[in-house]
Amino acid sequence: MEISLADERAFVFTESLSLDQAEGRAWSKKSDAFGSIVKLTSLLSKPKDEEFELLVKEHRYQPFWHVVCQADYLYERTREFSASAGGPEVGSVTIDAKTYPVTGGNLVLTGIEHCEEHLEKEVLIDGFTGEAAPDLATYLGKPATEILPEYLDDFKPEGAVVVPPQGRASAIVRDTLIGVIKSIKADRILEDKVTISNIDLYYRPVYAFHYRWKSKERDTVIEIDGVTGGMVSGGKMFQQYVGKFLDPEFLFDVGLDTVDLLVPGGGLAVKLARKGIEAAKKKNL
Repeated sequence: MEISLADERAFVFTESLSLDQAEGRAWSKKSDAFGSIVKLTSLLSKPKDEEFELLVKEHRYQPFWHVVCQADYLYERTREFSASAGGPEVGSVTIDAKTYPVTGGNLVLTGIEHCEEHLEKEVLIDGFTGEAAPDLATYLGKPATEILPEYLDDFKPEGAVVVPPQGRASAIVRDTLIGVIKSIKADRILEDKVTISNIDLYYRPVYAFHYRWKSKERDTVIEIDGVTGGMVSGGKMFQQYVGKFLDPEFLFDVGLDTVDLLVPGGGLAVKLARKGIEAAKKKNL
């Protein structure tokens, strides 16, 4: 089997909102972000702006993987075909100068099947959870800039946290390959090729704002998507994810040389992971 692997690439999406613009949107929706408690309180009196406090604001780049595999199989196999004769009186049938006996009203023909199969699998993996996230496909058409390998060590946007991906490229590629590699029963295999056309790590900008309702002693986090402008309440700050997956032993259990053997350019993810860990340590000091 011939397996072709694309070079691993990294991209960062272009922001459609600045931090200040996102903060303005979040502030205007801060009351709604506290959910049912606001509805109950509003029956008595609408909470005033001074009752809320912005504790922390954060600009981070959140990762996801995009991997695409195709498999092409071209092969031949011998097969017997049963055909019915014209009636009980038929004792044999001649086809292309070859005579076939008829038994029980049927004759058996031997032929070669010419087979062609094309399989494709595309996966999008959320960098926080490590789970499949097909909805992330909406980002693929958005403007993005490639982070060239020679500039990876300098990829550190000012004032932002670069979050490392939970999964390694090698593991994601392996799992994707399982979906397209198959066992072929054939007499002759003409083509048996698997192509991994995309091994891409994307970073999308996210703004997070941690608010406190002082009189109620309640906290919430509003996340604003820096690409789509979408808002999510009840989110998390980057520090809340640190203890869940930033485990150096997990991220680095495969050395750079080994990763490169499995996936060309696989060291890219490890470099970005190291940067994310360093940023997390600085924030916790």
